[in-house]
Amino acid sequence: MTLFVAWCILFVLAWPVALLALFLMPLVWLITLPLRLLGITFEALFALIRALLFLPARVLGWRG
Repeated sequence: MTLFVAWCILFVLAWPVALLALFLMPLVWLITLPLRLLGITFEALFALIRALLFLPARVLGWRG
């Protein structure tokens, strides 16, 4: 919602820039998509490593 309000303000102040931003937004989204997927992958990898490291403590009954 905030992005939409910011775009509306930009449209009132400088409509050519707002239209350019409107057309470039899908391109920017496509460029950043692999980076987001890479971030999700690393987050899952670190969660797996953390679970493996804390497994002995959970087996022994540690409550954290």
